[in-house]
Parts: sequence; C-alpha cells; structure tokens
Amino acid sequence: MVKIENHLGTITISHAYLAAVVGHAATNCFGVVGMNSSGAKQNLLSFFNKDNRIDKGVHVRFSKERLCIDLHITVMYGTNISAVVSSIANKVRYAVEEETGLQVSKINVFVDGIKY
Repeated sequence: MVKIENHLGTITISHAYLAAVVGHAATNCFGVVGMNSSGAKQNLLSFFNKDNRIDKGVHVRFSKERLCIDLHITVMYGTNISAVVSSIANKVRYAVEEETGLQVSKINVFVDGIKY
C-alpha cells in the first residue's frame, strides 16, 4: 500500500492497482509479446493459475515519495529491443504519473525472452 498524506487527508493506493496500470501500459506497447514472472512467488501463482494476469512480471516499490518499477517482458523477434524498452519506459512513466500523480524515479525493464 502506498499512503500519501496531504492537507485534505490520506490517500491510499494499492500495489495491485499500480501493477495493473503498469502491466496494461506495457502490454499495449509495440513489440511486447507478453509478461514474464518476476520471482518465485509469481512463478508459483502462475503454476496454479493458468490465466495470463495483467500484473504478471511487475514489481513496484515505493520509497521517499517516488516509485521504482521493475518489468519482466518477452519481445517479438525482429524488433529493435532498445526502441521497445524505451517506448515501454516512456509509456509506463506517463501512465503512472497521469493516473496517480506519483513521481516515477526509475523503470527497470528486463527482457527475459524473444518469441518468434
């Protein structure tokens, strides 16, 4: 949970919502085939749940009023990987800052695979 206090009160944003915003923005970028599990917990959940969740491969950390986002993706064969990663970083940063008003300090995009 991300809690932000201001003069009007407390705003609480869940990590599930942030992960859904990030996952939706990332999967709509050209060249992204899918999201990959980012750890043992997500691997175990994906083993039991066969559905392709939108927040799969997304890890969001909040510290000092800023967000740090990790993404694990699979890209399409033949695309320019650096252009795809740059596009994802820009689109995710814009989507999160527009939806929540929080500043994104860092976006790490890990390309875990290439699919033909």
